[in-house]
Amino acid sequence: MADSTAPNPSPLREITQPFIDLVHAPRALWAVNLTSLVEGFVYFGMLAYLAMYFNKYAALGDREAGWMVGVLTSGITICMLFFGGAADRFGVRRTFIMAILIMLVGRLVLGFAPSLGLATGGLWTPFNAVATVGMLFIVLGYGMFYPAGYAAVRRFTTPATANMGFAMLYAVMNLGGWLPTFMSPIRERFEIKGAFIFYAAASAVGLVVLIVLLSRATVEKASAAALAATEQAAPTEPSEGAARNAAKGQPAPEGFLPGVLHWLKSHPIADAKFAYFIFCLIPVQTLFAYNWLVLPQYVTRAFAGSWVGARFEMATQLNSLLIFILCPIVAALTTRTKVYNMMILGTAVMAAPTFILALGPTVAGLFAYVVLMTVGEAMWQPRFLQYAAEIAPEGRTGAYMGVAQFPWFLTKMLVPLYSGACLARWCPEPGKGIPQTGLMWLIFGGIAMVSTFLLIAARGWLGKDFKTRS
Repeated sequence: MADSTAPNPSPLREITQPFIDLVHAPRALWAVNLTSLVEGFVYFGMLAYLAMYFNKYAALGDREAGWMVGVLTSGITICMLFFGGAADRFGVRRTFIMAILIMLVGRLVLGFAPSLGLATGGLWTPFNAVATVGMLFIVLGYGMFYPAGYAAVRRFTTPATANMGFAMLYAVMNLGGWLPTFMSPIRERFEIKGAFIFYAAASAVGLVVLIVLLSRATVEKASAAALAATEQAAPTEPSEGAARNAAKGQPAPEGFLPGVLHWLKSHPIADAKFAYFIFCLIPVQTLFAYNWLVLPQYVTRAFAGSWVGARFEMATQLNSLLIFILCPIVAALTTRTKVYNMMILGTAVMAAPTFILALGPTVAGLFAYVVLMTVGEAMWQPRFLQYAAEIAPEGRTGAYMGVAQFPWFLTKMLVPLYSGACLARWCPEPGKGIPQTGLMWLIFGGIAMVSTFLLIAARGWLGKDFKTRS
């Protein structure tokens, strides 16, 4: 047990220590982080262009293009449910290779489809069918890749280094998501289809680097070292199975119907406080989806003719870089703040800047929105999963953490249903209507603020369950 009288580490130490630890990480972990950096670059870069891709090459309207993006983003979540355990069956290295190869096929299909001369003009056309097949490859591959990354970190780290490992995996993926900022010249010269082919080539290079750095010997060496270090650490808590049995108090009843009723009763969603908490965050989570469903088209259309409109990646990808920088800083500066208060403040800070865009399109307002929204995200997002783990009964943390992602899946399903229609009505392409972007963002901001109001309303009911500080 740690000495309670020991001084708290300085904020500077808390910020720099993860990076110092990363330098001393095993080669296998470096390979995983580098692969995640490349895939973050490729995935988020293509995602920012995807709705425009369907506008340009499939001749789809904003509403239908939004639906197609929703197929990709929500499909990945579904595939994680069915194929997320691939790393357990095939091993981390083999799963990474299979996943990247599958995604590479899908990316090449999307990149070359516009050059095939296929009929366009609707959802049920040959071009859209081919593009959909390409996206399904990406969905399947990423559904295997993302869980494999976390499985690899868990396998290659010790109890003492696991926190750093997971934090850095999240950080480098966000850093990769910022790199498409520099893709403007390639997109301008070779169009979006050329950018997609470039992303596919980057994915292929990343695969070669992975195969070289994450050799079988490297995997075995890192796994053995982590296992040895873990076995030396004294166990401090009972096994998950023992804790689960203790929490339930009795085994599940026999018989199909009694068993189903018991499962429903013990399911995390049956916990009213937990269900309220995770679902009340859906309104503010819509802002995440706007980053790739609305923001790219908004910037190109509302700022057409300006340097921001021409290089829209600078604004749309800035969030990823800021998250990479701000998360450890905000965490260090708010260590003594109560978690529930951080949830309220963070959601408010994230939602409020949307009203800046409601005042009209200005360059200063656009970047103020992105920066302030990201500060709010850095304030509340890490606390979200912390509370999901904290409110869970002993031995059921994994189940609660898994269900906590379900509202995000719903968000990725719901937002594409209306985001394209909103663009078509309030931020149309030049010559297709009168822009009213301020009204669009006013509505979006009002929706996002609902989460803050719901958290405030439940402070006396939910707040007392937040037993720890940030």
